[in-house]
Amino acid sequence: METVETLVIGAGVVGLAIARALARSGREVVIVEKEDLYGSGVSSRNSEVIHAGLYYRKDSLKARFCVEGKHMLYNYCESHKVAVKRCGKLVVATTEDELQTMGAILKKAHDNGVMDTVLISREEALAREPSLSCTGAMWSPSTGVVDSHGLMASLLGEAEDRGAMLALNAPVTSIKLGDPHVVEVGGDAPMTLGAKEVINSAGLGANVLAKLTEGVDDAYKPDLFYAKGCYFSHAGRSPFQTLIYPAPVQGGLGVHLTLDIAGQAKFGPDVDWVDEESYDVPAERGDKFYAAVRKYWPDLKDGALTPDYAGVRPKIVPKGEPDGDFRIIGPAEHGVSGYVGLFGIESPGLTSSLAIAKHVETLL
Repeated sequence: METVETLVIGAGVVGLAIARALARSGREVVIVEKEDLYGSGVSSRNSEVIHAGLYYRKDSLKARFCVEGKHMLYNYCESHKVAVKRCGKLVVATTEDELQTMGAILKKAHDNGVMDTVLISREEALAREPSLSCTGAMWSPSTGVVDSHGLMASLLGEAEDRGAMLALNAPVTSIKLGDPHVVEVGGDAPMTLGAKEVINSAGLGANVLAKLTEGVDDAYKPDLFYAKGCYFSHAGRSPFQTLIYPAPVQGGLGVHLTLDIAGQAKFGPDVDWVDEESYDVPAERGDKFYAAVRKYWPDLKDGALTPDYAGVRPKIVPKGEPDGDFRIIGPAEHGVSGYVGLFGIESPGLTSSLAIAKHVETLL
């Protein structure tokens, strides 16, 4: 049996950030990823938005790590030449009822320490974005977008510079916690690894992997629920220079307009609770997209939206329940030395990645 000091399972943005942090601390780190390319799971199917921290419950891990991680991420991207843009975001109300909810969102933002967020009038919103239709809005100047694949390449490169190794096509089939922890890895070159530290950062696979883990109580193996979101791309030039979000909906943030680093617009995600992973984007879903988007952009032309891609959020609470928090379980909680499990790492996981990595290091 080969032995390593630290094994990180999952090479998405959070797993790579953790591997980087632990490699920088002087640990011998091995990363195992079941796919044939890093960053090809949840991390490849999101909006690439750097969130400000507006929506999350005060003192939640999502609020804490989003706000801390936002600053860390902007600093990292600027110092490591990763493409990033502070384009800002308008959260728009299109009815008087929605306008009344803006005060509650603003209070959450301020409770979370996001003090640059302000309410603005319809006239102020239209002065920023003349193509917009709204009754009022909230302006978040610290929201932005990032080249997520460039970020992951940078994180991996820095980890490898500190001696970390990445094994692809290496699905973990079981974990037996002990001294050392014994991890069975399948794929083309099956192997058994002994590790002093194991971090389960497997994204959508983390909950399933936890069920295959011996030596920790079932209370620390959360159930998994799938919330699928489809994206549609926009043909042609976007009239908007900022991100446009509607008032939030249950399970997500509504069908919003985001921009990539090049300024190309895309819309989504919607929310569809499903029983298993599914990444098809039925063209007929576009009907709901047109209706949702035209509430704040009535000039959207027929035929302008094209099915693009879908993502699945790893939820740890079922449909109809209040949104769950990140669940990051370390030795102080479950009593097993050197084991950390990360569950429900959905949005704002990208924004929070560096802060989560810093936290995981403190748990070991």
